[in-house]
Amino acid sequence: MLETRPAVLGEPFLEEPIQPLSGIRAFRLDMQSLTMLTTFSGGASLYIQGVIKCAIVPVAGFGTRLIPATKSQPKEMLPVARKPIVQYVAEELAANSIEEILLVTGRNKTSIEDHFDYDPELMRMLKAGKKHELMRELDFQELQAHFYYTRQKVQRGLGDAVLCGESFAGERPFAVALGDSILGLNGNSRSLSRMSELFAARHATCILAVEEVPREQTANYGIVEPDDGEGECFRIRNVVEKPRPEEAPSRLAIAGRYIFSPVIFDMIRRVEPDSRGEIQLTDAIRGLCEEGKRVLAYRLPEGERRYDVGNFPSYFQTFVEFALADPVYGKDFRRTLERLLQAK
Repeated sequence: MLETRPAVLGEPFLEEPIQPLSGIRAFRLDMQSLTMLTTFSGGASLYIQGVIKCAIVPVAGFGTRLIPATKSQPKEMLPVARKPIVQYVAEELAANSIEEILLVTGRNKTSIEDHFDYDPELMRMLKAGKKHELMRELDFQELQAHFYYTRQKVQRGLGDAVLCGESFAGERPFAVALGDSILGLNGNSRSLSRMSELFAARHATCILAVEEVPREQTANYGIVEPDDGEGECFRIRNVVEKPRPEEAPSRLAIAGRYIFSPVIFDMIRRVEPDSRGEIQLTDAIRGLCEEGKRVLAYRLPEGERRYDVGNFPSYFQTFVEFALADPVYGKDFRRTLERLLQAK
């Protein structure tokens, strides 16, 4: 028996037959932001998704590669130029039509919640002092997104952190954005919106952002094995977590942005912990590939790259590049940097 349970937002929808599946009638919905779940008695599910509206941001990691800077503060709150890392991520999500953001936190991460919370006392003080320029720096408090928080009680890897968001995502496809990775200079990226379009158009179960890295760096990333690897978007047959350069199936590294259908949660639950007791998200994605699910890779557009702020060399480079691009202080900083380099 077929049971249909539509989640309808706003206007009535237009029923329009599309290609039937084994005699089952489906519908195309005329609203951009509508999800319909059709459940068969056997448990299979069909998702029709327009714009992705919710995102999970894992920020619970210890940040050990940035000790001592992260001894008592989250690595996601380290500044890059004039903003903490996680603010760039949140602003990127809001700019890509994400309306609900779940931050999966851990111990010593309360400063992340405080940062996105409205501070009336600070605003009153700035207003009384007529410090309007500083008030404008806090415009991020008015982001058109709702923030939610949950705690990963034990650090058991990225897969487990995503699983903490299951009740938040529910039956909706959702995005995942790593809290220590910025896409695009100053976080200016529309890649997630494009991934959302491709996810719906290609009827994908999962789509990953990827970028090409030097072969000697493959051991730092999850690396995809393309089915063909041509063009903007292509199917992948496997994902390998941090392979040695000689064993890497390609040089295409996952770039910290994903879109999943909710079937990923069941797959994560089936993943066995690795030697460190962690549940790897890449293992769950590999399981999707092995079951023949449509797993796609989206190549970041030319001129856009991932800024991985998870270690000191990349953190230093990112800070300098963002500081040089600062519209207020960038020119003076460039002159200072040039003078220092010449002195050496």
